[in-house]
Amino acid sequence: MRVSAFVLLSALVACTPGAPPAGAENPVAAPGNAVTIPVSLTGLSVVATAYGTSGGYTPAVTTVAVGTTVRFLNVDSFAHTATAFGGATFPAGSPLGGSALTTSGATLSSGWSSGNLAAGAASQTLLADKAGTYLYGCFFHYGAPMRAAIVVR
Repeated sequence: MRVSAFVLLSALVACTPGAPPAGAENPVAAPGNAVTIPVSLTGLSVVATAYGTSGGYTPAVTTVAVGTTVRFLNVDSFAHTATAFGGATFPAGSPLGGSALTTSGATLSSGWSSGNLAAGAASQTLLADKAGTYLYGCFFHYGAPMRAAIVVR
């Protein structure tokens, strides 16, 4: 009976008009909560977002409230970065330079980079201090396309 109810509920949610594509966006994380974003190209799922094509970070668009903390966790067996860049959409070519390899920043609004995240490593904790949209990508795999967004409300 539980399985039937779950299947029915899943079908209703999946068919809700105007709902974001599965995996594209998550519910808003409450202020003060910590959010960990997995970083991986293994089984890369590429999705369309309002900012352009995204992949490599789950979800493609992470929505949090002001006051939430965010960190990245590399679940691959090779290095990645999560590095902020400006703009309203993902540029076709990588906007990331060599500074992406150095850890920087403590707040989303100040510009930041996880630096070189070795396999299994976690980034510094970043505070979602101001409402806005923060685009980011991987220095090594931007063209994969390894890029995503954090929306702070």
